[in-house]
Parts: sequence; C-alpha cells; structure tokens
Amino acid sequence: MKNFVKEFKEFAMKGNVVDMAVGVIIGAAFGKIVSSLVDDIIMPVIGVATGGINFTDYKWVIQKAVMDGQEVLKPEVTMNWGAWIQTVVDFIIVAFCIFVMIKFINNMRKKVEKAKEEVAPAPAAPSKEEVLLTEIRDLLKEQSAGKAK
Repeated sequence: MKNFVKEFKEFAMKGNVVDMAVGVIIGAAFGKIVSSLVDDIIMPVIGVATGGINFTDYKWVIQKAVMDGQEVLKPEVTMNWGAWIQTVVDFIIVAFCIFVMIKFINNMRKKVEKAKEEVAPAPAAPSKEEVLLTEIRDLLKEQSAGKAK
C-alpha cells in the first residue's frame, strides 16, 4: 500500500507528457461524473458527519454588497472557500482514477513486451557457407598476423 501511495504522489507531482495528455482527456470525460459524485454523494455525507455543514455556503466576505432598498448597486465580493474544497476533492478523485488507469495500462504494456520477448524466435544458426567464410576469415587474420611479426 505504501508503494501504491508513493507511486500516486510521484504521478501527481511530475508525470510525463503522455500521462498528462491522457489525464486531461480522461479528466474532461469524467469531470461531470466526478463533480456529481462529490456534490451529490460525498459532500452531503461529510456535511452530516460534521454536524450539517454545507461547504458550498462557506465563504469569506471581502466587501459587502451595496444596496439601495432592494436594488443591488454593487454585489458582494467573496472568497468561496467551501466551493474550493469541493473542487479540490474533485481533483483528487480524478487524479487518483487517472493514476489507476495509467498504472493498469503500463502493467499491460509490460506484460505485452514480456510476452513478445518470450515468443521471439532464437536467432537462426549460421548456414554452412557462413561458417566456412568465418573460418576462412579467421585463417586469413592468423596469416596476416604471422607476417606482421
């Protein structure tokens, strides 16, 4: 399990170009599903566990709205940190899913490469002509080495 977590951290922190391209494609394809999972299933459970907190309602008001009766002259300016927490949870789920998929693909590639290596035929034995030519070459090398001395 520690190796799995370590590999996930390495993937999330660096990754290579192919891994990142696949991540972008898969992330876009499953983004809405993950957002719904977080918004509609995970965050309500977390809200119940934390005493009914709805994270989407949490924000820091930087500047209050300017009103003239019921008319809003200037809307309030806020930092919506609750929505940001939900987005972070979305990201972690998407990154983890992509990591698992890339890990699966890499394992499959390794198995295919290993199978190719096992199936690869052994090099053919040299023909009689090649053996004879090799012997002639070696004899010529010996003769030229003897003359050089």
